[in-house]
Amino acid sequence: MTAPHLTLLTGASRGMGLAMARQLLSSGHQLLCISRHVNRELADAAQHAGAPFTQWTQDLADTTGAAERLQAWLEAQPASGFASATLINNAGVLPRIGPLDDCPPDDLANALRVGLEAPMQLTAAFLRATGAWVAAGWRGPRKVLNISSGLGRHAMAAQAPYCAAKAGMDHFTRCCALDEAQRPHGAKLVSLAPGVIDTDMQSQLRAGDPAAFPDLQRFVELQRQGQLTSPEAAAARVLAWLDRPDFGTQPVADVRD
Repeated sequence: MTAPHLTLLTGASRGMGLAMARQLLSSGHQLLCISRHVNRELADAAQHAGAPFTQWTQDLADTTGAAERLQAWLEAQPASGFASATLINNAGVLPRIGPLDDCPPDDLANALRVGLEAPMQLTAAFLRATGAWVAAGWRGPRKVLNISSGLGRHAMAAQAPYCAAKAGMDHFTRCCALDEAQRPHGAKLVSLAPGVIDTDMQSQLRAGDPAAFPDLQRFVELQRQGQLTSPEAAAARVLAWLDRPDFGTQPVADVRD
Protein backbone atom coordinates (compact mmCIF):
# COMPACT_ATOMS: atom_id res chain seq x y z
CA MET A 1 0.00 0.00 0.00
CA THR A 2 1.10 3.58 -0.69
CA ALA A 3 2.02 5.53 2.42
CA PRO A 4 -0.49 8.29 3.26
CA HIS A 5 0.22 12.01 3.36
CA LEU A 6 0.16 13.24 6.96
CA THR A 7 -1.61 16.55 7.60
CA LEU A 8 -1.77 18.29 10.98
CA LEU A 9 -4.48 20.97 11.08
CA THR A 10 -5.41 23.44 13.82
CA GLY A 11 -8.78 25.15 14.14
CA ALA A 12 -10.54 22.34 12.31
CA SER A 13 -13.87 22.33 14.14
CA ARG A 14 -15.55 25.12 12.17
CA GLY A 15 -15.26 27.59 9.28
CA MET A 16 -12.55 27.16 6.68
CA GLY A 17 -10.65 24.79 8.96
CA LEU A 18 -13.60 22.41 9.02
CA ALA A 19 -13.97 22.70 5.25
CA MET A 20 -10.27 21.89 4.76
CA ALA A 21 -10.57 18.90 7.07
CA ARG A 22 -13.55 17.55 5.12
CA GLN A 23 -11.68 17.93 1.83
CA LEU A 24 -8.64 16.12 3.22
CA LEU A 25 -10.63 13.07 4.29
CA SER A 26 -9.50 10.36 1.91
CA SER A 27 -7.64 7.08 2.00
CA GLY A 28 -4.55 8.90 0.72
CA HIS A 29 -4.34 11.18 3.76
CA GLN A 30 -3.90 10.75 7.48
CA LEU A 31 -5.37 13.73 9.30
CA LEU A 32 -4.77 14.98 12.84
CA CYS A 33 -7.08 17.86 13.80
CA ILE A 34 -6.35 20.06 16.81
CA SER A 35 -9.18 22.25 18.12
CA ARG A 36 -10.79 23.32 21.38
CA HIS A 37 -13.82 21.18 20.60
CA VAL A 38 -14.41 17.85 18.85
CA ASN A 39 -16.59 17.97 15.74
CA ARG A 40 -18.72 14.83 15.75
CA GLU A 41 -19.90 15.27 12.17
CA LEU A 42 -16.30 15.38 11.00
CA ALA A 43 -15.54 12.18 12.88
CA ASP A 44 -18.55 10.51 11.24
CA ALA A 45 -17.45 11.74 7.81
CA ALA A 46 -13.96 10.31 8.37
CA GLN A 47 -15.39 6.96 9.37
CA HIS A 48 -17.63 6.94 6.29
CA ALA A 49 -14.67 7.79 4.05
CA GLY A 50 -12.45 5.17 5.68
CA ALA A 51 -9.81 7.85 6.25
CA PRO A 52 -7.22 7.64 9.06
CA PHE A 53 -8.33 10.43 11.36
CA THR A 54 -7.65 11.74 14.86
CA GLN A 55 -9.11 14.71 16.74
CA TRP A 56 -7.52 16.32 19.77
CA THR A 57 -9.22 18.73 22.11
CA GLN A 58 -6.48 21.23 22.88
CA ASP A 59 -6.56 24.84 23.98
CA LEU A 60 -3.88 26.45 21.84
CA ALA A 61 -3.51 29.22 24.41
CA ASP A 62 -1.51 26.56 26.27
CA THR A 63 1.18 26.98 23.66
CA THR A 64 3.91 24.96 25.36
CA GLY A 65 1.56 22.10 26.18
CA ALA A 66 0.23 21.96 22.63
CA ALA A 67 3.73 21.96 21.13
CA GLU A 68 5.03 19.30 23.50
CA ARG A 69 2.03 17.10 22.78
CA LEU A 70 2.49 17.45 19.02
CA GLN A 71 6.23 16.77 19.16
CA ALA A 72 5.77 13.69 21.34
CA TRP A 73 3.12 12.35 18.96
CA LEU A 74 5.30 12.89 15.90
CA GLU A 75 8.33 11.32 17.57
CA ALA A 76 6.25 8.21 18.23
CA GLN A 77 5.35 7.82 14.54
CA PRO A 78 7.42 5.79 12.09
CA ALA A 79 8.57 8.25 9.44
CA SER A 80 8.49 5.51 6.83
CA GLY A 81 4.74 5.38 7.29
CA PHE A 82 4.19 8.72 5.55
CA ALA A 83 4.73 10.00 2.03
CA SER A 84 4.84 13.60 3.26
CA ALA A 85 4.17 15.69 6.37
CA THR A 86 2.32 19.01 6.45
CA LEU A 87 1.38 21.36 9.29
CA ILE A 88 -1.45 23.85 8.66
CA ASN A 89 -1.67 26.56 11.33
CA ASN A 90 -5.22 27.76 10.78
CA ALA A 91 -6.55 28.62 14.25
CA GLY A 92 -6.95 32.25 15.24
CA VAL A 93 -8.86 34.48 17.65
CA LEU A 94 -10.63 37.77 17.02
CA PRO A 95 -10.54 39.74 20.29
CA ARG A 96 -12.96 42.47 21.30
CA ILE A 97 -13.39 44.98 18.50
CA GLY A 98 -12.13 48.41 19.49
CA PRO A 99 -9.00 50.44 20.20
CA LEU A 100 -6.11 48.67 21.88
CA ASP A 101 -6.63 50.44 25.19
CA ASP A 102 -10.21 49.09 25.30
CA CYS A 103 -9.08 45.48 24.79
CA PRO A 104 -9.16 43.51 28.07
CA PRO A 105 -5.63 42.32 28.94
CA ASP A 106 -6.70 38.67 28.98
CA ASP A 107 -8.27 38.99 25.51
CA LEU A 108 -5.13 40.64 24.19
CA ALA A 109 -2.87 37.93 25.62
CA ASN A 110 -5.13 35.14 24.32
CA ALA A 111 -5.24 36.59 20.80
CA LEU A 112 -1.45 36.73 20.61
CA ARG A 113 -0.98 33.28 22.13
CA VAL A 114 -3.41 31.55 19.81
CA GLY A 115 -2.71 33.66 16.73
CA LEU A 116 1.08 33.95 16.90
CA GLU A 117 2.79 32.10 19.73
CA ALA A 118 0.94 28.82 19.11
CA PRO A 119 1.82 28.70 15.38
CA MET A 120 5.45 29.45 16.24
CA GLN A 121 5.58 26.77 18.94
CA LEU A 122 3.81 24.18 16.78
CA THR A 123 6.02 24.99 13.79
CA ALA A 124 9.13 24.57 15.96
CA ALA A 125 7.86 21.23 17.29
CA PHE A 126 7.01 20.06 13.76
CA LEU A 127 10.40 21.05 12.38
CA ARG A 128 12.26 19.39 15.27
CA ALA A 129 10.38 16.11 15.06
CA THR A 130 10.31 15.79 11.27
CA GLY A 131 13.89 17.05 11.10
CA ALA A 132 14.83 13.98 13.11
CA TRP A 133 13.07 11.88 10.48
CA VAL A 134 15.20 13.52 7.80
CA ALA A 135 18.37 12.91 9.83
CA ALA A 136 17.40 9.25 9.97
CA GLY A 137 17.09 9.07 6.18
CA TRP A 138 13.44 9.94 5.45
CA ARG A 139 13.09 12.05 2.31
CA GLY A 140 9.41 12.96 2.13
CA PRO A 141 8.50 16.62 1.56
CA ARG A 142 7.73 18.71 4.65
CA LYS A 143 5.51 21.77 4.46
CA VAL A 144 4.19 24.39 6.88
CA LEU A 145 1.20 26.43 5.71
CA ASN A 146 0.32 29.35 7.97
CA ILE A 147 -3.11 30.85 7.36
CA SER A 148 -2.50 34.57 7.50
CA SER A 149 -4.67 37.54 6.49
CA GLY A 150 -4.57 40.70 4.48
CA LEU A 151 -4.92 42.42 7.86
CA GLY A 152 -1.38 41.33 8.64
CA ARG A 153 -0.22 43.45 5.71
CA HIS A 154 -2.69 46.35 5.87
CA ALA A 155 -3.49 48.06 9.16
CA MET A 156 -7.08 48.35 10.36
CA ALA A 157 -8.41 50.33 13.30
CA ALA A 158 -9.99 48.41 16.20
CA GLN A 159 -8.09 45.16 15.58
CA ALA A 160 -4.48 45.78 16.66
CA PRO A 161 -4.03 42.35 18.34
CA TYR A 162 -5.31 40.36 15.35
CA CYS A 163 -3.40 42.46 12.82
CA ALA A 164 -0.21 42.19 14.89
CA ALA A 165 -0.55 38.41 15.21
CA LYS A 166 -0.94 37.99 11.46
CA ALA A 167 1.94 40.38 10.69
CA GLY A 168 4.10 38.38 13.09
CA MET A 169 3.01 35.16 11.41
CA ASP A 170 4.12 36.51 8.03
CA HIS A 171 7.51 37.54 9.31
CA PHE A 172 8.34 34.43 11.32
CA THR A 173 7.45 32.43 8.21
CA ARG A 174 10.00 34.45 6.23
CA CYS A 175 12.63 33.83 8.90
CA CYS A 176 12.00 30.08 9.15
CA ALA A 177 12.02 29.77 5.36
CA LEU A 178 15.52 31.28 5.36
CA ASP A 179 16.63 28.83 8.07
CA GLU A 180 15.20 25.81 6.27
CA ALA A 181 16.80 26.85 2.97
CA GLN A 182 20.19 26.31 4.61
CA ARG A 183 19.38 22.75 5.67
CA PRO A 184 19.57 19.61 3.54
CA HIS A 185 16.02 18.56 2.65
CA GLY A 186 14.66 21.56 4.54
CA ALA A 187 10.96 22.20 4.96
CA LYS A 188 9.02 24.64 2.77
CA LEU A 189 6.97 27.34 4.49
CA VAL A 190 4.28 29.74 3.29
CA SER A 191 2.14 32.29 5.12
CA LEU A 192 -0.95 32.56 2.93
CA ALA A 193 -3.78 35.09 3.03
CA PRO A 194 -6.92 33.13 2.02
CA GLY A 195 -9.14 36.03 0.94
CA VAL A 196 -12.34 37.30 2.58
CA ILE A 197 -14.38 34.34 3.79
CA ASP A 198 -17.95 34.01 5.04
CA THR A 199 -17.16 32.75 8.56
CA ASP A 200 -18.05 33.51 12.17
CA MET A 201 -15.21 36.04 12.20
CA GLN A 202 -16.95 38.10 9.52
CA SER A 203 -20.17 37.97 11.55
CA GLN A 204 -18.26 39.27 14.58
CA LEU A 205 -16.87 42.16 12.55
CA ARG A 206 -20.29 43.10 11.17
CA ALA A 207 -21.68 43.06 14.73
CA GLY A 208 -19.07 45.54 15.96
CA ASP A 209 -19.90 48.86 17.59
CA PRO A 210 -19.78 51.57 14.88
CA ALA A 211 -18.40 54.04 17.39
CA ALA A 212 -15.41 51.77 18.08
CA PHE A 213 -14.99 50.25 14.60
CA PRO A 214 -14.57 52.77 11.74
CA ASP A 215 -14.41 50.02 9.08
CA LEU A 216 -17.70 48.38 10.08
CA GLN A 217 -19.59 49.47 6.96
CA ARG A 218 -16.92 48.02 4.67
CA PHE A 219 -17.54 44.56 6.10
CA VAL A 220 -21.31 45.00 5.89
CA GLU A 221 -20.92 45.91 2.21
CA LEU A 222 -18.73 42.88 1.51
CA GLN A 223 -21.59 40.63 2.56
CA ARG A 224 -24.30 42.72 0.92
CA GLN A 225 -22.47 42.70 -2.40
CA GLY A 226 -21.79 38.95 -2.29
CA GLN A 227 -18.02 39.36 -2.13
CA LEU A 228 -17.46 36.79 0.61
CA THR A 229 -16.01 33.43 -0.41
CA SER A 230 -17.67 30.35 1.05
CA PRO A 231 -15.54 28.31 3.49
CA GLU A 232 -15.64 25.38 1.08
CA ALA A 233 -14.41 27.39 -1.91
CA ALA A 234 -11.73 29.09 0.19
CA ALA A 235 -10.55 25.73 1.54
CA ALA A 236 -10.25 24.34 -1.98
CA ARG A 237 -8.14 27.32 -3.08
CA VAL A 238 -5.87 27.06 -0.05
CA LEU A 239 -5.32 23.33 -0.48
CA ALA A 240 -4.64 23.85 -4.19
CA TRP A 241 -1.95 26.37 -3.22
CA LEU A 242 -0.47 23.79 -0.88
CA ASP A 243 -0.17 21.37 -3.81
CA ARG A 244 1.53 23.85 -6.14
CA PRO A 245 4.92 22.63 -7.40
CA ASP A 246 6.42 26.04 -6.51
CA PHE A 247 5.11 25.98 -2.93
CA GLY A 248 7.61 27.76 -0.69
CA THR A 249 9.32 29.90 -3.31
CA GLN A 250 7.23 32.85 -2.09
CA PRO A 251 7.04 32.56 1.72
CA VAL A 252 4.38 35.27 2.10
CA ALA A 253 1.58 35.06 -0.43
CA ASP A 254 -2.09 35.77 -1.12
CA VAL A 255 -4.37 33.17 -2.64
CA ARG A 256 -5.82 35.91 -4.85
CA ASP A 257 -2.47 36.62 -6.53
